[in-house]
Amino acid sequence: MSTIFDQIQNDISSHDVILYMKGNEKFPMCGFSATVVQILKKLGIDFKAVDVLQDMELREGIKAFTNWPTIPQLYIKGEFIGGCDITREMYQTGELQALLLEKGISCSQQEK
Repeated sequence: MSTIFDQIQNDISSHDVILYMKGNEKFPMCGFSATVVQILKKLGIDFKAVDVLQDMELREGIKAFTNWPTIPQLYIKGEFIGGCDITREMYQTGELQALLLEKGISCSQQEK
């Protein structure tokens, strides 16, 4: 498991915004992943999408890495944000936009 943890940590450290999801940004394979992709695209955020369906070890590894049982999982500047419900709530309240600004990531909707 440590090898997959190293890979995950490296990916998170290498990208300002990374989304572990089912499917990819062009073809999400679940509604929750699609919702987070929609939010990030609406904000004009450049992000790396990682399809956990392509690698069972990664799919289980990301859940163990964060001790979070569901996918998608969003990370911003190395910080685990959460899944679909948390991301959607943060977006709706403007908290996500504020966090992006605080982390130095420009988005097209600074104010809700």
